[in-house]
Amino acid sequence: MISQSIGAGAQVILRVIIKILVFLRITPNHLTFLGFVMSIVTAYTFARGRFTTAGVILIIAGLFDMVDGMVARNTNSATPFGAFFDSVMDRYSDLIMYLGLIIWYGQQDRLTYVVLVGVVMMGSVMTSYTRARAESLIPQCKVGFLERPERIVLLIIGSFYYMDPIVWVIAVLSNWTVVHRILYTRARMMGRPAWVLAHQKQEEKEGESRQETGDRKLEPGERVSAESTSPDYS
Repeated sequence: MISQSIGAGAQVILRVIIKILVFLRITPNHLTFLGFVMSIVTAYTFARGRFTTAGVILIIAGLFDMVDGMVARNTNSATPFGAFFDSVMDRYSDLIMYLGLIIWYGQQDRLTYVVLVGVVMMGSVMTSYTRARAESLIPQCKVGFLERPERIVLLIIGSFYYMDPIVWVIAVLSNWTVVHRILYTRARMMGRPAWVLAHQKQEEKEGESRQETGDRKLEPGERVSAESTSPDYS
């Protein structure tokens, strides 16, 4: 009951924000770029060791990510370029934020964590690439434990509490997601083990449900991006 009230209240606030943005003629691409700028500020605060401030800024940047697609729908301005631009900015945003962490750990002479954040950066990029490349060969590849939304949530948690264990978690799970997608793609192309069939059946069931309702359901790691309803390869 309480959670439903909170959710309803949040929806009201979001609708008000969207109406204001539409009235001010702020486009989804503007919001995408603002989110990117916020990521640069986040990286700077990470590099200065101001982790709590970085966490607050990350939440604000996440708000831009949430509303850009909503504004696109309200203004009928969804375009394929919007999805492309949003995905590119997301990749830059991720790498810049991790660069801020590398600078911080380097200043503290913590070489292990400098290398570890480098591993996180590789996992972040390859998670997106493996899905994009896989979906040029098979219909879908949405498997994996850790996509961009989960990584951002973990960074926020680390910012408010303790970043070191969060870096380990992201490093391991993001790269395991890459391995998982490689194995899944190979299985789909070479044969169909039981676990692949189960996942494929679930995808088909969700696809049929979306066709019946006429709505497109967003998957984990996929969101309505700036000026488009195309998937984001998180």
